Amino acid sequence: MTLHTKTRLMLGAATAMALIAGSVSADTIRFWTTEEQPERLAKQEAMAAEFTAATGTEVEVIPVTESDLGTRATAAFAAGDLPDVIYHTLQYALPWAEAGILDTDAATEVVDALGRDTFSAGPLAMAAVDGGVASVPVDGWTQMVVYRKDKFDEMGLEAPTSYANVVAALEKLHNPPSMYGFVAPTKVDENFMSQVLEHVFLANGVSPVNADGFAALDEAKTTEVLNFYKAIVEASPPGELYWKQSRELYFAGQAAMIIWSPFILDELAGLRDSAPPTINDDPTTRDLAAATGIVTNFAGPSNADGAAWGDVRYFGITSDADTDAAMEFVKYSMDAGYAQTLSIAPEGKFPVRAGTADEPTKYKDIWAQLEVGVDRKAPLGDLYAQEMIDEIVGGLDVAQRWGVAEGQLSLASKMINSQAMNRIVRQFTDGEIDAAAAVAAMNDELSKIE
Repeated sequence: MTLHTKTRLMLGAATAMALIAGSVSADTIRFWTTEEQPERLAKQEAMAAEFTAATGTEVEVIPVTESDLGTRATAAFAAGDLPDVIYHTLQYALPWAEAGILDTDAATEVVDALGRDTFSAGPLAMAAVDGGVASVPVDGWTQMVVYRKDKFDEMGLEAPTSYANVVAALEKLHNPPSMYGFVAPTKVDENFMSQVLEHVFLANGVSPVNADGFAALDEAKTTEVLNFYKAIVEASPPGELYWKQSRELYFAGQAAMIIWSPFILDELAGLRDSAPPTINDDPTTRDLAAATGIVTNFAGPSNADGAAWGDVRYFGITSDADTDAAMEFVKYSMDAGYAQTLSIAPEGKFPVRAGTADEPTKYKDIWAQLEVGVDRKAPLGDLYAQEMIDEIVGGLDVAQRWGVAEGQLSLASKMINSQAMNRIVRQFTDGEIDAAAAVAAMNDELSKIE
């Protein structure tokens, strides 16, 4: 980052602080956050202190365990004692809006003030309510097809942006045991398999829910999904596979493709001693990172646009809030304090605002220079090419999840958590049932979930 750029950013932050200072009146607001690890909490407290210095409004940062968030919020709402702002997961946005826990007008006003066009479309769509949004998108991440770009380039293969491209790569690169074409999850009681399967189904435009609830899976489209999944399983090692084996084999140079979260990015570059690349004798090597490409959005034959599987977090302004002060805190956190917000864990906090109207890539550029890693630190922008950074952030524009657009996220989540699909897909890939029987079995089991 040039000195000129840094100076411009500082001036922008100072202007934002000056604007905020004249508009906030509350003495103290309360902020619940699920980022409760000590280092992450310290960064949030530092940002809150900067907001206080700029505005005179104190912020009490209150850590809440993520698994307790739903019950805590419901109890606080019943008691009329909600905090002013809650940092929350996607699953609560629409249910809390319907229950009256969230002030959707306040969230919508914040998004409009910051510039709706400066936000990624996917996270806004996931929290959409009539006339606006339930909560303000903060950060997110998209699941990735991680692949050996060097091997793809050597063989003249297209990037794995579609079922067809993945299968074409399997035919060229699957050469066990030195190189497996894929490491697909097959361990049915692991959430990892659920997550990957949802991504693969979304890629072909298949969902088990519609606006009315359960929707029978389309047999033709679902058969395409099943056949694709069987192809990547057959190009995988035998055994009960989940995230552990996929990372280990990729790090050892024995896998051409895996599906993983972005939390692999710092490990892939040799920054974490507990999970080092073993492709050569240097556990700090960046060779594998340099040889890697990623795809966030990929498509099946019945869904040319494809899909990215996204996880998004939000700032909810509550119905009990000191509304003006809460809105200004959220605006600050998404503008002058946004770099601090993203720095909590940059490898898993992609910016949902790439920039401002005047500087469209401002926050994406800052994010790329935030340091990641555990035992060693380095900016993502130093580890990966700009085109890869663009792909990582761009995935949020098209990020999807089952049930979000249909208002059935809760039901879809129950279906995923039942692991029925994992079990039936495994029966199909093991050759125990055919595709028609698998579709029928999934429809039967999913239809019973309420």
